[in-house]
Amino acid sequence: MNAPITAPIGSNKEWVDRRSKAVSRGIGMGAPVMAAKAENSEIWDIEGNRYIDFGGGIAVVNTGHRHPLVMKRVYEQLEKVTHTCAMVMPYTPFIEVCEKLNQVAPISGDKKAALVTTGAEAVENAIKFARAYTGRSDVIAFHGGFHGRTLLGMSLTGKVVPYKIKFGPMAPGIWHVPFPVAHKGITVEDAIHAIELLFKCDVEPSRVAAIIIEPVQGEGGFYVAPKELMVKLRKLCDDHGILLIADEIQSGFGRTGKFFAMEHYGVEPDLMTAAKSLAGGFPLAAVVGKAKIMDAPDPGGIGGTYAGNAIACAAALGVFDAFEQEGLLEKAEKQGQMIMKRMKSIKDKGKGMPIGDVRGLGAMCAFELVTKHGGNEPDAGGAKALAAKCLERGLLILTCGVYADTVRMLTPLTASEAILNEGLDILESAILGN
Repeated sequence: MNAPITAPIGSNKEWVDRRSKAVSRGIGMGAPVMAAKAENSEIWDIEGNRYIDFGGGIAVVNTGHRHPLVMKRVYEQLEKVTHTCAMVMPYTPFIEVCEKLNQVAPISGDKKAALVTTGAEAVENAIKFARAYTGRSDVIAFHGGFHGRTLLGMSLTGKVVPYKIKFGPMAPGIWHVPFPVAHKGITVEDAIHAIELLFKCDVEPSRVAAIIIEPVQGEGGFYVAPKELMVKLRKLCDDHGILLIADEIQSGFGRTGKFFAMEHYGVEPDLMTAAKSLAGGFPLAAVVGKAKIMDAPDPGGIGGTYAGNAIACAAALGVFDAFEQEGLLEKAEKQGQMIMKRMKSIKDKGKGMPIGDVRGLGAMCAFELVTKHGGNEPDAGGAKALAAKCLERGLLILTCGVYADTVRMLTPLTASEAILNEGLDILESAILGN
């Protein structure tokens, strides 16, 4: 019988070495340090080093690490029920979260919701709802989109490395079209024309159940969908009886200055996905949509052992409390303005690491690293190097994009102005080489 592991904490390097021996190589590691404590927008590693968090656990802690209102709900729920399986014996927080989602989702008419555990599950179940309701099989997604790492999720995802490489074949019935990116020369007309060509050359529209799109692409590079695209997609879907699914797993819960990014477009989806910041650090995801669509599957066709876990549901109610009591949507808008102003100012200096496109919607902001000032050639190596330089200086940032050249900023919306400016100062210093 093996003795229990009772080793002391040790150093970051010691734990990174242990990780390399114990953890699958397929699970990436962005920062070679071990988190020991986190509060709001700051993280401390096991050696006591402090980091300002501009990653937010990949958009998971819009309400900050361990928000008091979230933790209060969690502690209270721990004293009641932790698990019965919502499909076996339901509990009230599950229903309350669904009611809250139905209230805030920008979809008119009667709505219903379903809770699962992860974003990938939410996407897969959104497709299941669409197929059950329409009786159709195929789905159209976009280049650069990210919809998860499961078989269907990665099939829908429009980025090969690292999400599809070595994992084929992909699920059938999935079609990809270009996502409009103005500075890459891809227009709304290009995207719509590609869908029309699909209908002419590859799949009849009567076989397409849904079009799925991120209003602001997450892993694909924080590209904001033009309003014209959303309007045309809505019409195209209406013309052919296709459902429009908005994947708001990363863009939702206040990230863009609205509760959901679709509120910027004046266009209603039929179904929406939510996860990440839905429960402020606890695993919870959801599909919300028109009631008639959400009721299409038979009982038992949707769910999971941990789907809508009681603790995670309590945390989500704490997230709603925080938004209602602390004006986080207004804070997101202000935070985004501050970030965009600073990044454009750094770019305009024309010094240090060359910055390309600077973009964002609300507090969902990003910028590209390019090979020369005034150029447009992606510099993936530069983005990786910048992330390393920032970490050394006490700032955690994340990279993304089809070309791995984009730095995305996902600072908790609860971050103070002082912390935000401190982080931006570190970022500027790293870019300029000061």
